[in-house]
Amino acid sequence: MTEIEQLSGALQATPNDCPLPRRRSDFATFTDALDYAAKSAKGMNFHDMRGTLERVYTYVELRADALGMARRFRAAGIEKGDRVALIAETGAEFAALFCGAVYAGAWPVPLPLPTGFGGKEGYIDQLVIQLASSDPKMLLYPAEIADMGAAAATRQGCEGADWESFASRETPDCTLTPPDPDDICYLQYSSGSTRFPTGVAVTHRALLDNLAGHANSMNVGEGDRVVSWLPWYHDMGLVGCFLSLISNQMSVDYLKTEHFARRPLAWLDLISRNQGTTLSYSPTFGYDICARRISSQSQVSDRFDLSRWRTAGNGADMIRPDVMQNFVNAFSEAGFKASAFTPSYGLAEATLAVTVMPPGEGIRVELVEEERLSGTPRDLSRPARYRAIVNCGKPIQGMDVEIRGPNDRPKDDRQIGKVWCCGTSVMHSYFRNPEATSECLVDGWLDTGDMGYMAEGYLFIVGRAKDMIIINGKNHWPQDIEWAVEQLPGFNHGDIAAFSIETEAGEEAPAVLVHCRVSDPEERIKLHETIRDKVRSITGMNCVVELVPPRTLPRTSSGKLSRAKAKRMYMAGEIVPLELLIAA
Repeated sequence: MTEIEQLSGALQATPNDCPLPRRRSDFATFTDALDYAAKSAKGMNFHDMRGTLERVYTYVELRADALGMARRFRAAGIEKGDRVALIAETGAEFAALFCGAVYAGAWPVPLPLPTGFGGKEGYIDQLVIQLASSDPKMLLYPAEIADMGAAAATRQGCEGADWESFASRETPDCTLTPPDPDDICYLQYSSGSTRFPTGVAVTHRALLDNLAGHANSMNVGEGDRVVSWLPWYHDMGLVGCFLSLISNQMSVDYLKTEHFARRPLAWLDLISRNQGTTLSYSPTFGYDICARRISSQSQVSDRFDLSRWRTAGNGADMIRPDVMQNFVNAFSEAGFKASAFTPSYGLAEATLAVTVMPPGEGIRVELVEEERLSGTPRDLSRPARYRAIVNCGKPIQGMDVEIRGPNDRPKDDRQIGKVWCCGTSVMHSYFRNPEATSECLVDGWLDTGDMGYMAEGYLFIVGRAKDMIIINGKNHWPQDIEWAVEQLPGFNHGDIAAFSIETEAGEEAPAVLVHCRVSDPEERIKLHETIRDKVRSITGMNCVVELVPPRTLPRTSSGKLSRAKAKRMYMAGEIVPLELLIAA
């Protein structure tokens, strides 16, 4: 069989393969790529929360709908270079609007859906900030959030419309001029760009170059199919699991992100039913959630068949070897192979991928002494401490990577410094922000803002430079503190945020915010002291520990913990410790 088995016999999913020869993104523009994909029988398959196929959307249909949307955009006064903001809900409607904007020569700007954090007004405020930055002529949104979308459009002063009403407009004939490879294809906001947003402008040339490099690194070929729940407003979901599939003529099965959050094992059900070979990607927390949902008594082999999952991509966040091992332990009986794990490193400013682990090499780690990470001499009075640093693979074709120290001098193998990259797929600029552009783009090289080192052609990422906690001249990585606390009983991945604050004495100290599920006051006191002791063992100094209610710590639109926002909210009194809430 070459097609996924269906729970519903009424719909036939698109095939894994067809007679059209595969081209690995070797097109001049994205519209060329869609024109070619539309010659195949492949396409997108949208599933409900339980994994039942709801809609089959071939690339033939997508192209026809996109051309209709392009004519509607032109009729609405949208010209080449105008921005069209789109709320990025996973579905055929967004796909047609995004591709339609590209056909019209406009720049689609994917924006996030509402989350449970911040409420209605917080979401509208977030939209308005990103709309002010991208300055679109139009904002289009799903009907179910029409009130919030309309409010944001009104505040920005642009036209707002729900998808259905826009799709019902007339489609007058007009000339659609093909884009040039160096034209801007779309504008991408990074997952954390909500307070001081910086829209990444990506050209057609950059997009296709990155997608070709990624496809070649993954050795995309016969029988391959993608399964994804990743949001389309984040670069790994938009570029890696939407635009890439069109440009490489791959069929895909989608779950909405919110459906994955409610029923994460539906993701593995879809992978199990694929009769080809699966490529599917997730940040660390996705694997963590699935492993936690399976009890030790479960017979995973009765429900899942993960033997054909050949590429289990890891990215978008720091990769946790312990979490990956837990996933292997939970699902190896269902045929999952640890060698399927494919760590990668990338960022929106490089379109998507910078490095990818070669297929089949799995997760490889190096144990690095804490002193090397902190940049200080070894304290011989204390036992040596190590952190497992994950190998994130080799640069994709067309991408160069350098590790640089002070004065931008290149460093040798296994010397930690700033990660810089250079290649055709590095962004054109930050939209209307030349100052931010010049800060990170120097002579064609991009300062990623991440710290790491190279070893024998492989990249190892240590952490974000801006997240580093510097106390008494010593560097501490927040994830080291967070991961140590997570080892205590009762904590989940993402329950802890670490950062530095200034104490009343005017000194810098680590602060740790911890989701607390303990109701007994005496047990909370014990937990508080246990956490203090744990952090003291890592940092060698006392810290501020605040127990906060569950689901308090903010996350980015891609699901990552936002330390910067957590610190800002804590200092502003917006995150209130449990003890103060109880006292009130």
